[in-house]
Amino acid sequence: MPVVVDSNRTTNNRVVGGQNPRRKAALQFPDRAGRALTIGLVNNMPDAAFRATERQFVSLLDQASDEIPVRLLLYSLPGVPRAGSSLHHAETHYASTETLPGTNLDGLIVTGREPITSDLRDEPYWQSFTRVLEWARRHTHSTIWSCLAAHAAILHMDGIGRSKSDIKYFGALQCTRVSAHALTAGAPATFPVPHSRWNGIAEQSLAAHGYTVLSRTLDAGVDSFVKEQESLFVFFQGHPEYEADTLLREYRRDVGRYFTRESEGYPLIPSGYFDNPTATALSDLQAKAMTCRSKELLTRVAAVLEKQEIENTWRLTAALIYRNWLEFISARKSATQMNAGAQLACAASQ
Repeated sequence: MPVVVDSNRTTNNRVVGGQNPRRKAALQFPDRAGRALTIGLVNNMPDAAFRATERQFVSLLDQASDEIPVRLLLYSLPGVPRAGSSLHHAETHYASTETLPGTNLDGLIVTGREPITSDLRDEPYWQSFTRVLEWARRHTHSTIWSCLAAHAAILHMDGIGRSKSDIKYFGALQCTRVSAHALTAGAPATFPVPHSRWNGIAEQSLAAHGYTVLSRTLDAGVDSFVKEQESLFVFFQGHPEYEADTLLREYRRDVGRYFTRESEGYPLIPSGYFDNPTATALSDLQAKAMTCRSKELLTRVAAVLEKQEIENTWRLTAALIYRNWLEFISARKSATQMNAGAQLACAASQ
């Protein structure tokens, strides 16, 4: 069942993979046996990754939804700067999160954004972000907080701060399932998840505040965790939504920054991502580049990366987890509706 991306600003809607006019897609949105779900995506990513992030989540939801019809609504936080084509896309297809109180969502996904301040609470959009969180707590069946949004959410709710590592956690990291939960039902005992972060959360701090860790990595700590409250809050420190070449493009970007002296540190090669010959070739070029930043070496790095065809080793597990998430929301929505119906029937009989 394709995901319908429903514009919040125009009457145009689109079906993933199709050419249907958006208006028709909205009118023809199917609800099989009352299973249709409305999911919101709050896309806070910077302009360079804005459209790609939207595409990644749409594609993953499309694969995960199977026979569950999903309507996806797009939102942006006030205060997040946009320019050029990203600004036009946001103005055309995204609504402000300030409109959420007038919206009925079954679930919500909130992405992170690289901070510009040392304290997340000093970010210009912090107040808007916390309003989204408080609304989601009371008005969704479940909400996913992705990467930096996960850090910001637990800081606001429980005062849990993150700590910066001496090295970047970067690559398709092997994660181990450590708790039995509906979200990870059917997942393998170990599975890869893309990570790209400097910061992490102490597992003992999460446990002390009632969070349940679902999976953890060997060297980078917690991968995913949840907290059950009015809404089930799901937190990912990694990026299961990433496309096959996302880490490659990030690595290439950071190598370029090193050669242009925007960065003084040569980036780590993503772990568990490239095949052994490629990793060896890149490691050799890194050793040379750290003694001589020549344009010729940058060209050689680009040539090695150009030949790569990356296998998306995490997608099947990512789709399974998101499928479980949609099933969880569907079951909780059905139970809520049944309870409401029973209460109405009881009131009518009195």
